[in-house]
Amino acid sequence: MAVRDIIEIPNAKLRVKYQKVEDVSTVQNLIDDMLDTLYATEDGIGLAAPQIGHADAVLVIDLSEQRNEPLVMINPEIIASEGEVMSNEGCLSVPGIYVEVKRFQRIKVRALDRDGNEFFTEREDFLAIAMQHEIDHLHGRIFTDYLSPLKREMAMKKIAKMRKQASRTAS
Repeated sequence: MAVRDIIEIPNAKLRVKYQKVEDVSTVQNLIDDMLDTLYATEDGIGLAAPQIGHADAVLVIDLSEQRNEPLVMINPEIIASEGEVMSNEGCLSVPGIYVEVKRFQRIKVRALDRDGNEFFTEREDFLAIAMQHEIDHLHGRIFTDYLSPLKREMAMKKIAKMRKQASRTAS
């Protein structure tokens, strides 16, 4: 399909709350584009629809080395959680920034698959963290929201500095 541009902070589109998908046939091209976009990144493991400018409640994750085992979730909802773990996270919408975030260690999620079939999955550790990160995007949250105001300000300054350096290099 197509590789889309990934929206970066502080773009307001990243703060839009999701729209529940009522008919999965309406998001099939979006899913294809999301997977193409994810696979076009060097090190991305997940992508939520708001990151490419769509409010649909759709996310994709692929942790496989060959990047050929996508997990597609439509209307995902965390219905149970337990434990806590600290996770060093990055984000395609916040390039170059990695921070420690407190997440649930184990979660149970209800979602629809690409064909519209409801499924439940219980995950822990890294996949659970990735799912929480992408589900946050559907709620207009970014992992930097979990930082203290001081650390968030430092991260934003670092992003501004990196952008300024990149624009100098490009010209």
